[in-house]
Amino acid sequence: MTDNNTAQSFSDKWHKNTALAFDNTLDPGSEIFKWITQRNGFKNGEELREFLKGKKRILDAGCGNGRVTALLRTYSNPAATEVVGIDLTAADVAAKNLAQYQNVHFYTKNLQDDLADLGKFDYIYCQEVLHHTGNARKGFENLVKILEKGGEIAIYVYKQKAPVREFVDDYVREKIAGMDYETAMAQCRQITELGKALSEQNIKLQIPAVDVLQIPEGEYDLQRFVYHFFAKIFWNNEFSFEDNAVINYDWYHPQDCTRHTIEEVRDWFTQNGLTINHEFVDFYGITVKGTF
Repeated sequence: MTDNNTAQSFSDKWHKNTALAFDNTLDPGSEIFKWITQRNGFKNGEELREFLKGKKRILDAGCGNGRVTALLRTYSNPAATEVVGIDLTAADVAAKNLAQYQNVHFYTKNLQDDLADLGKFDYIYCQEVLHHTGNARKGFENLVKILEKGGEIAIYVYKQKAPVREFVDDYVREKIAGMDYETAMAQCRQITELGKALSEQNIKLQIPAVDVLQIPEGEYDLQRFVYHFFAKIFWNNEFSFEDNAVINYDWYHPQDCTRHTIEEVRDWFTQNGLTINHEFVDFYGITVKGTF
């Protein structure tokens, strides 16, 4: 990561919220489990299990507190498959959270550095990470270098959003990036209160297309309409209030937060000799999988 607040942002996030979204990620009935699996092309956990069957080494690159590492471990064969998690700021948190899991190893690594000492992997998962590294393409290419021939890499990066949302997000980020964790969280709790209040209205809106603001015609929940097109004012009833606030902090506080287009990401894959086999683009980000 570049020499700014990003590493400290994530160190604070994970060391102060070690269990954030951990149980939700492993719960097949949760929204977050479905979001992770379905954006990657799996209808359910059993399809994920079938995909991971036979994999010898799996890498969770940018593992945070280890929640997805645990998911990958749960749906792969612990006797036959090694799962490795790497993170610049929270490998120790993940190692503690997964201390009882078999054949899982964690290392402190920067995706901007040479990763060759990790060896090769036949599946690399790097999602919600590259856009925080300062140079997403370089981080991606460093991962491709440790992908086995015939192996697959799956990434998720933030996409460029509607223009008003981009403006507001950058405005808030600039305002709070210099704040310490607790001061920034106080601001993010106010944002979260607004998200909760909007959600509790339980209002559906019929919205006409507004091309200049990149708003498609359709029906939107009030909170999600604001969230998609005007500002990240996150709220999800599956999480506690504080967890919702941390998710808003995760977006607004780190200075390294690049956004991308599907065309750009496709170029990363094709120019590095990968064949794309899955794409998924939603309001939030871009998921692409490819084989080397």
